[in-house]
Amino acid sequence: MMISSPIYDCKNQAVAIGDIVRIVTLNPQFIKSFPEDERILIESMIGQFFKIIALDEDGYPCVVREWHDERGQLQTHVIGLDSEEMEKI
Repeated sequence: MMISSPIYDCKNQAVAIGDIVRIVTLNPQFIKSFPEDERILIESMIGQFFKIIALDEDGYPCVVREWHDERGQLQTHVIGLDSEEMEKI
């Protein structure tokens, strides 16, 4: 069994699955990795609140962003956050 070290937010508060965090920033390179029409949706996450739903394989806390595209299809992005990108609420 792998023992994972605690994960901290930008204020050095421990965060865990189920916690609510506010996204305070996102890496510009990360935002640029999305197609242009999706970037505004990713950027709009900054300042919003999300529940940590999982830890990825590297141990980063993950949040999910859902929206409906112009065809009404549900789109989902799961995003792993670094400490400086989130603040526990």
